[in-house]
Amino acid sequence: MPIYEYRCSDCKKRVSVFFRSLSSVDRGQARCPECGGANLTRLVSRVRAIRSEESRLDGLADDSALAGLDENDPKSMGRWMRKMASEAGEDMPPEFDEVVGRLESGEDPENIEKTMPELAESMGDAGGMGGMGGEEF
Repeated sequence: MPIYEYRCSDCKKRVSVFFRSLSSVDRGQARCPECGGANLTRLVSRVRAIRSEESRLDGLADDSALAGLDENDPKSMGRWMRKMASEAGEDMPPEFDEVVGRLESGEDPENIEKTMPELAESMGDAGGMGGMGGEEF
């Protein structure tokens, strides 16, 4: 049961169209579920591999996950944080993206923490952004 993604030329939206079988893809004309238009351009869909939680955790625990990490370089820390968030497979709050983006641009972690006091408050006893056992990064 395939799902294909299209760009509708009529309403300009990106839409997903579900087909009951592969043969129905060849026989039927896809219609936009938003406006009903038939002027669709098929897009290349993203592929996502489903991994078990155990597999994701193994990937996080692997020593290669730390390869290239320089704890004294904010850009390196930002890249590592983004990679770990991706491996965890969890949705992160908007504050996470802001912090990581600022790190990736080279901003000092202490400056980020000073300008975002709500992070320290939300971390509670963890000690703010550096909160792993009270150490700063």
